Amino acid sequence: MTENNRISADLPRGRLQRRSGHLPEEIAKDLIEGIASGSLPVGARLPSERDLCAHYLVSRAVVREALSQLKSDGLVAARAGSGVYVIEQDATNAFRFQNFSVSNLTSLQEAMELLIPIEVAATRIAARRRNAEDLKKIRRALVGMEYAIASDQLGDEEDYAFHQAIVEATHNQHFISLCKHLEASARNIIRQARNNTRVHHENLLEAVQEEHKAIFEELKNGDEAAAAKAAERHLVNAGSRIQLYLDVM
Repeated sequence: MTENNRISADLPRGRLQRRSGHLPEEIAKDLIEGIASGSLPVGARLPSERDLCAHYLVSRAVVREALSQLKSDGLVAARAGSGVYVIEQDATNAFRFQNFSVSNLTSLQEAMELLIPIEVAATRIAARRRNAEDLKKIRRALVGMEYAIASDQLGDEEDYAFHQAIVEATHNQHFISLCKHLEASARNIIRQARNNTRVHHENLLEAVQEEHKAIFEELKNGDEAAAAKAAERHLVNAGSRIQLYLDVM
């Protein structure tokens, strides 16, 4: 058995079928766990995209998104013509949400304690710096969520696009870079919050949308304090909606 085949054999086949998350994130989690456990040590070459596709029974696009997340986290690096390798970690790229799960109340609370202040601050700045094009992007995502609700779709991608457009409206590269680094965890929370609301508290869907509309209106008005307050209210409520589901599990 070759080294690459041995590493591929060590990967936890079947785990994706037992989880309910976004496929690229789940694959990334498996690979991160392999790195943390030492089954994918520093210097190890990851299985090829084709082998990962066969192992996880997913498309190449899904695998590439998972690998992109690992590269963004500074866990792996691509070598031209050779493959993707696990790299040495240092203090500059060590931060990430490790083993983050929205199904764990403590984990969720700790994540929200970090994410809420970041997004509230971004919303405050966006209210001051947003331009016509920024407002157009934010409104487009807002309308997309309206359509998703009307079509009985989850609308998580549109929800994420809404929040991402607000971050981009800060025109602050530090905020944009940080939020990109936290992208997978933010998407996970948004997806879980919307899914739990749709499945267990469908009557709250319109309330969620009203919260988004309130944020947009304050951004359009350029009211920094009101925009920040609307963003905080929405994010606190999002965490509470997930907790409503956890309380009955």
